[in-house]
Amino acid sequence: MHIFYTPDILSNTYTLSQEESKHCIKVLRLKNGDKIQLINGKGKLFVTEITDDNPKKCSVKVVDIQEKERRKEYCFQIAVAPTKNISRFEFFLEKATEIGVDEIIPFISRYSERKTVKPERLEKVIISATKQSKAFFKPVLQKLVTFKDIINSDFEGQKYIAHCYDSDTKKHIKEVYEKGKNVLILIGPEGDFSKDEVKQAVSKGFAEISLSDARLRTETAGIVACQIIDFMNV
Repeated sequence: MHIFYTPDILSNTYTLSQEESKHCIKVLRLKNGDKIQLINGKGKLFVTEITDDNPKKCSVKVVDIQEKERRKEYCFQIAVAPTKNISRFEFFLEKATEIGVDEIIPFISRYSERKTVKPERLEKVIISATKQSKAFFKPVLQKLVTFKDIINSDFEGQKYIAHCYDSDTKKHIKEVYEKGKNVLILIGPEGDFSKDEVKQAVSKGFAEISLSDARLRTETAGIVACQIIDFMNV
């Protein structure tokens, strides 16, 4: 059954946007009586039936509602510096959405090669991954911020910065993360964080961590972090 993202659905009837209506009727060739699923990204899935197969304003009626509570009680935020090749960052967004992260925060640090992003494009990637994985919850994509914004933000939980420098205090995340606790992880750009940035983060309460014995690409490190936190909370 085809899935559409409709965050604003509030009643037992709904009209798809013009773009989604065209895709539903013209591309998928669905018609009156056919069923489609709508997800609001906030825990609900609606099974609906097409009542007006207008390619400009397709209307549906809700015939069943499925609801899920979040499977985790903790909040997982991951802050990642967008990669120079934006497609690599989009790949990370897709996989993080499938795994089930709560918030994604793109940021700029000293060695960032990419200093701008197109939030509309990134949001589309996340929505597509949410639909593809039939996720009941869509991650929140925060606006692009600076490294200082991140380390000075209010966050109640465990805070970690992943980097590749040798350090006597750095441990693998599996050794320090406590199951069920809110967590914020920082993943740097291709050139890693600067040593000064690591010191600044530590002074703000971030613990130094590694994610692997290997040197990982930015997008790979982000995905590994998501997978480890998810696995440790099973």
